[in-house]
Amino acid sequence: MDFLLNNRIHPTIDEIYLALSPSMPTLSKTTVYNTLDLFLERGAVQSLVIDEKNARYDVDISAHAHFICKSCGAVHDIFDLSPDYFKLPQNSNFSIHAVEISYSGICNQCKGN
Repeated sequence: MDFLLNNRIHPTIDEIYLALSPSMPTLSKTTVYNTLDLFLERGAVQSLVIDEKNARYDVDISAHAHFICKSCGAVHDIFDLSPDYFKLPQNSNFSIHAVEISYSGICNQCKGN
């Protein structure tokens, strides 16, 4: 959890494992998976399915959107959206549990390079 709180980069399991394994030689990817599953169950993190290969994890569980840079792959939080976008619609045809909003494009850092 300290890693997620101090590295708000929306990391993948592999990124978390690679960052922590040098200081925790007995750490396994299974432990990372199991720990993140526990955090998900407890509502401490949210899982983002941004690409087909990897889930990413976000410690900020407040209502916000994400921007994904198509050049470098970085994920950035967007907080300046109307709260109305995150209201769950009431529909008798299905039960809605979550709203995910994401945008994609090129970040300013990549645009400048």
